[in-house]
Amino acid sequence: MAGVVESLSGFLDPRAAAPFVVAALAFFFLVEQLSYHRKKGPLPGPPLVVPFVGSVAQMIRDPTGFWDAQAARAKKSGVGLAADFLIGRFVVFIRDSELSHRVFANVRPDAFHLIGHPFGKKLFGDHNLIYMFGEDHKDLRRRIAPNFTPRALSTYAAIQQRVILSHLRRWLDRCAANGGKAEPIRVPCRDMNLETSQTVFAGPYLSKEARERFERDYNLFNVGVMALPVDLPGFAFRRARQGVARLVRTLGECARASKARMRSGAEPECLVDYWMQETVREIDEAKAAGLPPPAHTDDEELGGFLFDFLFAAQDASTSSLCWAVSALDSHPDVLARVRAEVAALWSPESGEPITAEKIAEMKYTQAVAREVVRHRPPATLVPHIAGEEFQLTEWYTIPKGTIVFPSVYESSFQGFPEPNAFDPERFFSEARREDVVYKRNFLAFGAGPHQCVGQRYALNHLVLFMALFVSVVDFRRHRTEGCDEPLYMPTIVPRDSCTVYLKQRCAKFPSF
Repeated sequence: MAGVVESLSGFLDPRAAAPFVVAALAFFFLVEQLSYHRKKGPLPGPPLVVPFVGSVAQMIRDPTGFWDAQAARAKKSGVGLAADFLIGRFVVFIRDSELSHRVFANVRPDAFHLIGHPFGKKLFGDHNLIYMFGEDHKDLRRRIAPNFTPRALSTYAAIQQRVILSHLRRWLDRCAANGGKAEPIRVPCRDMNLETSQTVFAGPYLSKEARERFERDYNLFNVGVMALPVDLPGFAFRRARQGVARLVRTLGECARASKARMRSGAEPECLVDYWMQETVREIDEAKAAGLPPPAHTDDEELGGFLFDFLFAAQDASTSSLCWAVSALDSHPDVLARVRAEVAALWSPESGEPITAEKIAEMKYTQAVAREVVRHRPPATLVPHIAGEEFQLTEWYTIPKGTIVFPSVYESSFQGFPEPNAFDPERFFSEARREDVVYKRNFLAFGAGPHQCVGQRYALNHLVLFMALFVSVVDFRRHRTEGCDEPLYMPTIVPRDSCTVYLKQRCAKFPSF
């Protein structure tokens, strides 16, 4: 017995155990490298990867540099693809537009699953539009369609303008109080967009207290999106998950209140009203026939879908507004044409909002909006996970479990003549019609069954912001070296958060 104890104590001695630990680690390292190289095949990528974590430290420390390096590898190799390894996951970066289309067109259980974020399912929760497939997904998009009719967009336009003008007034007052100093507008744009989204999507159903809680929880979510996915108490990822759960419950309560109001015969005032107007009719018909409620009509599930809209609208729009201001300042000729077009249709002194008909007439401003989105697509990557092996090309099969990153940013600079130039004429000129000729390279709103359902709303918001901003504000960028380099926040924004000098341009600030 004493000999056994002595042998056991010898084995537990750190010095004696060290060779076994080193051997185990070496074996794990070898297996992981072999697995990585087997999956990588002929793709360009790092020759060795750090066990388990891979390149995640570089991605978090310098996201712009990391993804630029992936794009450079994919371009240099000529195959349009690059491989890497992130937190136990093999990943493939896709630069080539046609290969990105193959991913977007094959979102189904036996091919690719859209995840929105490498750890999105855990972060966003179960009731999420982006994780749906097939007929179930088609049915939900059919139910969503009434949210973006011309009538609905006209309702939203009036709300958007009220919120935008109230925030522009605050921006101008704050700049005047600060002695005319330049101010970064990224956070003010984000705050404006959050209030716009709350008011357009949930309208009268969010109290002042609910809006304040909403803002706190959404900020927690924003931080968690960029944090390490450590789902433990005290970590940003866990706080983000908890914040999302509260946001979904709040939005579910809004859906319930809207159902009651729409049943009473009231007119729609916001997005959830347009959605619930048809939903309550279908619920009531099912009840009268003795059937269970239709799919996707539960309050909490609807709250999850409304959160999808909020997430899609919030940070992407903040990115586009900042890049629009930067582009207009950099291109005085474009700014002059936008101002002239808007002035011919609407005046701040009119006391009236810009109507849907006048928005439709702002053809050049719409072309500027589309070029802003092409030149700086807000969500540069659209991550998917391979549910099964998928033959992407004749010579390469994506292994099951791989996270693939189609780059809509890289696609925006393929095909288009002089792609690095900011040139709204490519979308405005009838002779050029680059929006048609190079349609397959314009992927800022995605493609296939999961193409952004709210893209008309997003472009309208950008057009309205530019129209109001250039009409009521004189502005000038505070330019510094590298100020317009893209920074991931998590969508891309100018590195200096778009710092500008602002002062009132119109004689009378509009109010309606």
